[in-house]
Amino acid sequence: MTTSAQDRATRYRQDLHSHLQDAGEAGLTRAYEFGRQAMLEGLGVLDIANLHHRALRELADAGPEPQAHANFERAAAFFAESLSPFEMSLRGYREANEHLLALNRELTQAKAAVEAANRELEAFSYSVAHDLRAPLRGIDGFSLALMEDYGEKLDGEAREHLRFLRESATQMAQLIDDLLALSRVTRAELRREPLDLSHMARTVLERLSFNDPKRQVETVVAEGLTAVGDPGLMRAVFDNLLGNAWKFTSRRRGARIEVGRTQAADGPAFFVRDNGAGFDMAYAGRLFGVFQRLHAATEFEGTGIGLATVQRVVNRHGGRVWAEAAVDQGATFYFTLPQG
Repeated sequence: MTTSAQDRATRYRQDLHSHLQDAGEAGLTRAYEFGRQAMLEGLGVLDIANLHHRALRELADAGPEPQAHANFERAAAFFAESLSPFEMSLRGYREANEHLLALNRELTQAKAAVEAANRELEAFSYSVAHDLRAPLRGIDGFSLALMEDYGEKLDGEAREHLRFLRESATQMAQLIDDLLALSRVTRAELRREPLDLSHMARTVLERLSFNDPKRQVETVVAEGLTAVGDPGLMRAVFDNLLGNAWKFTSRRRGARIEVGRTQAADGPAFFVRDNGAGFDMAYAGRLFGVFQRLHAATEFEGTGIGLATVQRVVNRHGGRVWAEAAVDQGATFYFTLPQG
């Protein structure tokens, strides 16, 4: 036994002996302080128990047996008080743990309630958007019939009104389709499998070029862009990002679109870069909101839902998405996908 350990044992025996001779609050206070100091020095309950057992044996061997019953009660009280700092520490831990468990239960219940509300809202939005398509087709169809059957009887202003009506119906139909697509992104089951993003990007670009053969756009897609994710949802990401890049470079001579990979602070990041219209970074916070547009509809068509779809898909995969741009200097959209 080291000197400090020997001193500790001597002190405990002396304090216990004093309490056996004259039991009182002063002795219990000394027991408590002994236990508190022992706990600070890294001793445990078993160490105190060993000291107590040894002290009792030394006191018993030091002289004639005293009043056994009274001494055992006093010794037990002294021992219990020396352990009270440990008990209080354990009680505090238990109370803190119970509090954390209660907070966790509340958080779990709140999360479940939010998820249920979101599911109901998504189902409602899907139902409303789906049901709107039928009357919209009627508006467009009857407008077309009116123009075809009675167009010659209408003056130029009336025909122009009908044309605006049909264009508005077409725009609304596209808006409904985009809303339904956004709803499917949220509701669809997420599948994870190896993806060839290079091939996926090239396929989208080939389709854009086929649908717009008059455009001359330089496209560069890096080799070996691979990830793990849902093929259908990730195709929606490239449909929207590359579709935007194609659209916003439509007025750029020498248009260029690049798909590649770079290193972000939290790991590899994929990007879609163009040299088109760009946007003011002061409004970047609005980019991924539903119906948010940074360009007038008269400049570039669109519903303002594409980037919201991109963000939801990337978030569902556990990644993040952000953008860098400047007015008339193009834009770059980055996104990460956790590997594995």
